Amino acid sequence: MMFGHKDRKVNEYQNALVEQHYAEIENIYRTMRGWRHDWHNHIQALSAQLDSGEYEKARSYLDEINQSILTIDTVLKTGNTMADAILNSKISLMKSKEIQVEAEAQVPPSLSVPDVDLCIIIGNLLDNAMEACAKLEPQNRFVHIYIHVKGAMLYMSFTNSAGKKQPKVGNLFLSSKGRDHGFGLKRVDSLVEKNGGYLTRASEDGGYTTEVTLPLAACLENVKGM
Repeated sequence: MMFGHKDRKVNEYQNALVEQHYAEIENIYRTMRGWRHDWHNHIQALSAQLDSGEYEKARSYLDEINQSILTIDTVLKTGNTMADAILNSKISLMKSKEIQVEAEAQVPPSLSVPDVDLCIIIGNLLDNAMEACAKLEPQNRFVHIYIHVKGAMLYMSFTNSAGKKQPKVGNLFLSSKGRDHGFGLKRVDSLVEKNGGYLTRASEDGGYTTEVTLPLAACLENVKGM
């Protein structure tokens, strides 16, 4: 089957995005493996401090370890494996970029939306949020994530800090990033539409919000049992 130019570009974009997400997930696991490797050394250091009666040093050392754990812990558990993977990889990346993250998410274990589509929608929107935050001072960076079941729909809201209100053309806001940025947003729009969902965007001074609703037709029985 022959692919047109548009089909090839969509395929290349999707493959590149999935590879990026896999790389981010692998980075989390690599960091966690490195920390586990150091665990034995941490225990030995604490034991030596306690044996020497250096209790304040031991407490301070425990505080340092706790802070280290917080930077790599994948604590967001939505109930859906793919959602856990993409959300935790992006949250870890955002924290490394000094972005304050608030996240609350509950996702049914199975969805009518294909995993690849869900990965691209969430991943692309959070990438855009990170890029907007990067233009601001660290103390002004934030991303709020809210994902929950509402009736027969999965509702997702992504809000990030931003500069001045952006002008809107159609369903998209103008950006200085050029054509590739617009292509990514249109790709999200097409996937939401393909899966029978709805998407809205709102830009105000200081903030930008994208809301997505996707039908749960294939998993209504799971939703009732949650």
